[in-house]
Formats: sequence, structure tokens, C-alpha cells
Amino acid sequence: MYKSSSLFFMMMICGTMITISSSNWISMWMGLELNMMSFIPLIYNKSNKSSEACMIYFLVQSLSSGVLMFSILMSKMWNIQEITLNWLMSISLLIKMGAAPFHMWFPEMMAKMSWLNCFILMTWQKLAPLFMMSNINKDMQLLMMTTLLSVIAGVVGGLNQTSLRKLMAYSSINHLGWMLPMTLSESWINYMWIYTVINLTVCLMFSKLNIMFINQVNSLSMSMTEKLMYMINMFSLGGLPPFLGFLAKLITIYELTHRGMYMLMFIMIMMSIITLFYYMRIMTSMLLSYQSINKWITTNNKMTLPLITLLINMMTPLAYMLTFI
Repeated sequence: MYKSSSLFFMMMICGTMITISSSNWISMWMGLELNMMSFIPLIYNKSNKSSEACMIYFLVQSLSSGVLMFSILMSKMWNIQEITLNWLMSISLLIKMGAAPFHMWFPEMMAKMSWLNCFILMTWQKLAPLFMMSNINKDMQLLMMTTLLSVIAGVVGGLNQTSLRKLMAYSSINHLGWMLPMTLSESWINYMWIYTVINLTVCLMFSKLNIMFINQVNSLSMSMTEKLMYMINMFSLGGLPPFLGFLAKLITIYELTHRGMYMLMFIMIMMSIITLFYYMRIMTSMLLSYQSINKWITTNNKMTLPLITLLINMMTPLAYMLTFI
């Protein structure tokens, strides 16, 4: 089982690499299909929920691939207006990424997977579609509408969630809204790798503690150091300065200011403030609760993840800023 998982994982990476390195749409489409067919076996683990997640992912990705292939063939065979083709291709890629208003499948699928698969879906699986989006002559009206809807859907959807996996899904939709305007240039890559680093620490933490719902956080027995690292992860994901997540959003704000999209930037910042509410809702009950554990008992195993989290969130922004000096 381990060997087969490693094989599918390598094929998934190869599919994305084929899409990124291709110079024509057909090869990019082939890379997307290889990526999809390799990720489905990684989700499946002989349970009803994983089977449902596999079916959801297959149907959604097949639909978006069909729309993408149809738009590619239309551009080769018929004299269709370029703006129509760009709209069709953009919509197919937005469906693949789970951007609003095509996002309803994304939280439902996330709720049926392990934390490792959730991390892959939120980060790596969006890399190839974002690369293709940056190569399309996008219509600004569609891009701004999708950005606004993704940011708002990520905020509204996450406000009333008790499932941490669904909450992280809506958080991912919100962050995708921050990445979409940067597909006008290559700046989305910077946001993507920062978001990947933050997501990795958060998913590792949730996986290590084996928690799936907010009410499970209250029953955890953690030291104050671990609680603080938990808080740093959430603040970083919300984009609060001086943590790593703020650096990613600062890049987007600079890009939007440079292009004169002040109203869009204002709405995105306001929505980002609201997202901090549901991140803080996860932390508040844990920080204010009292756990009867021996504070003097510490082990190296317990301290490894908190120290890695602290180093990533505090040192990475400093290293990134030093590159501009």
C-alpha cells in the first residue's frame, strides 16, 4: 500500500510539472488529467466518506476538463471571439480550483478527507490551474467578480462552521480570492509558497493533535507554549502582522495599489478582518480554559513542532525582506 501511494504521489507531481512546463493547451490539459487521476487513489482509504470524496472530485474535475477541452477545440476549429474563449477557459479553471461561485463542492470534499489530503488539495492541486490562469488574457470584469465572490464566500461560509476541515476549506477559498488578482503578473507564486508554508504548519498541528471539530480543541491538554504556537499559526493564517501571513497579503495589497484597484483592495482588507473572527473563535476557548497537566513535564517530542512553527512564522518574513535590501 505504501509503495502504491508513493507511485501515485509521484505521478501527481509529474502531472503538475507537465502542465507548468508545457507550451500548448493540449499538453497542459493532459497534465491536469494525469494529476487528477493520480490524486483520486490517494484520497481513497476503503471508507464510505472517502469513496464519496473520490466521486465528488472526479465529477467536478471531469466537468471542468470537459469545458476546458471544448474551449480549446473551439479556438482551433471555429472562428469564435477571443473574449468568449477566455471566459470559458477561465470558468473551467475556476471550477478546478474551487473558486466562488463554483466552490460548493470544495468544503464538502474537504470534510471527508484526512489532513494530509486536505493540505494537498488546498495547495498543490491549485498550482497548475493558477499557472494556466496567468497565461490567459483574462477579462478584468470576470476576474474582479470572482475575486470579490471568493473573498466574501470564504468569510460568510466560515463564520458558522464547527468542522475544522470545512473551516479550512472556506479559508482556502478566501486566500484563493487574494491570489486571483495576482495572476495578472507572476506575483501569485510568492503568495502561494507563503500560504503553503503556513498551511503545512497548521495541518501538521491538527493532524498531530487529531482534532476535526472546534469543540475538540477545548478538551486538549497542552502546555502554554503549545497554546502560543497554536495561536501564532492562526494569526499567521489570518494575515495579522508581524507574522508570515501578513507578508503574503502585503504583496497582494502592493500589486492592487500599483494597478489602481483601490475599491477591490478595501473590500478585501475588510473581509480579511472578519476572517480573524473565526480564527480567534478557535483559539479563545482553548486559551481561556484551564487544563490540569503537569507544567514541569516537557519532552523534546512535544516541543519540536512548536519550535518549527515559531521559526517559520518569525524568521521567514525577515529572510524575505532581506532579499529586497
